[in-house]
Amino acid sequence: MDGMIKCSANYVPLTPISFLERSAIVYRDRLSVVYGDVKFTWKETRERCIKLASALPRFGISPGDVVAVLAPNIPAMYELHFGVPMAGAVLCTVNTRHDSAMVAVLLGHSEAKLIFVDYEFLPIVQGAFDILYKSGTKLPLLVLIPECNEPAQAISSSLSASGSLEYESLLVMGELDFEVRRPKDEWDPIALNYTSGTTSSPKGVIFSHRGAYLNSLAVVLLSDMGSMLVYLWCVPMFHCNGWCLAWAVAAQGGTNVCQRNVSAKGIFDNIALHKVTHFGAAPTVLNMLINAPTNDQRSLPGKVAVMTGGAPPPSLVLYKMEELGFDVTHVYGLTETYGPGTVCTWKTEWSALPRVAQAKIKARQGLHHLGLEEVDIKDPVTMKSVPLDAKTIGEVMFRGNTVMNGYLKNSEATQDAFSGGWYRSGDLGVRHSDGYIELKDRSKDIIISGGENISTIEVESALFSHPDVFEAAVVGRPDEHWGETPCAFVKLKDGHSATANQLIKYCRDRLPHYMAPRTVVFADLPKTSTGKTQKFVLRERAKAMGSVLRSTSKL
Repeated sequence: MDGMIKCSANYVPLTPISFLERSAIVYRDRLSVVYGDVKFTWKETRERCIKLASALPRFGISPGDVVAVLAPNIPAMYELHFGVPMAGAVLCTVNTRHDSAMVAVLLGHSEAKLIFVDYEFLPIVQGAFDILYKSGTKLPLLVLIPECNEPAQAISSSLSASGSLEYESLLVMGELDFEVRRPKDEWDPIALNYTSGTTSSPKGVIFSHRGAYLNSLAVVLLSDMGSMLVYLWCVPMFHCNGWCLAWAVAAQGGTNVCQRNVSAKGIFDNIALHKVTHFGAAPTVLNMLINAPTNDQRSLPGKVAVMTGGAPPPSLVLYKMEELGFDVTHVYGLTETYGPGTVCTWKTEWSALPRVAQAKIKARQGLHHLGLEEVDIKDPVTMKSVPLDAKTIGEVMFRGNTVMNGYLKNSEATQDAFSGGWYRSGDLGVRHSDGYIELKDRSKDIIISGGENISTIEVESALFSHPDVFEAAVVGRPDEHWGETPCAFVKLKDGHSATANQLIKYCRDRLPHYMAPRTVVFADLPKTSTGKTQKFVLRERAKAMGSVLRSTSKL
């Protein structure tokens, strides 16, 4: 159209860096980060991030280079989410549950030039360095993050042992007059997140400044985050950059309450002490809260909004969280969608339903948030949308501006993921008459028994409703006659003693008989650090059991 001009006056590449710049002015004296006795204001956080950004080029970090970090939810981890992009580099947050071998793989694949390491995980990285050195791979520089209040003598000892730099010393090298390196193209990468590897080898998912900006604002909207909220960090910041909340909290000038470890008592105590208004957590953490000892629980000081996702939450868990006074919003997404991609937006007419019915609706995954263009459930072959009958199963697919740029150094996997012009999630689900989606399984987790599809999520929900069950996961166990039959791995609540036969009968009373478990194994469930059950581990266990195992077996 004649008369249009695209210039710096009307076009600036979107980036979450702008959230920090604004909050440092609007909320300059408000607390940005709290970690025990350590406290910073937004003005101080911006200054620390600029100093961090200005120091990185001194160590050979150029725009586009990868800077890794292995740390829990501590202030330095939060600052790196801004300081690294402000230097034009790409932040790679590494899962704190990885061993040295996996860390070595990720450092090698990402070609990280520098890694920030929390003191607790220094031995892991040193082991990774040994592996990389033996393979002839160039080692990244290492910056040690000591405990915030650790005595100077202890810091000096740790540094001499590791031969590394120290985080606060690096900040001292920085300069406040550094010119922040904003992206020239908003599609430039801001972060590299490796998938958790629950079903396959981890892949490096590339986030852009644009996608991070849009998903951060979407998270603010879907979780009803007003200005000056108080956010308690339970979701690991290494997981999808804390579901993009590392940037979202800055957008609203909130206070980040950091905690090194997550426990039910710690969550309740922090809520009471800091008047927490919001937190996010996987369903496994919610389950921990509702089953916490009475003396660990605390009355809520006010409304506490909880965003849950990462795995489909059992409706009973949502029901009991509401009983405790929490306001739960269910979101769903993947690393490839920057974390949250859909939200089960509540409709006022549902509030008149019985509480149990409300919880079942809240367990659905809902529809795409405002940052995405569309979510659909399609036949993966014909690419036709499934009918809105809550029965026909198809693959969940996304398209929009908060879908990843692609997989690092894996064009084939990227093309497969985007085949047909949609991002193919690998998750299976149905659509209800109102268009809301509901997950039924991962494509690799669905059990086909005698030609019938069995949703492990439905079986797990039935088991979760048993008063003795703390956790449950269901996988297919090979069967000569049926092909597969459901095998349930169950962890009971402390002091409870349900038997395998009792649980099988309980499921048969609530599900079609072919869906009920044929085998129940009592065991702790292997988890990723984000709370997802590692079903590929359980499938191997079920496969190794053989046909001689009886339904009353234990591990």
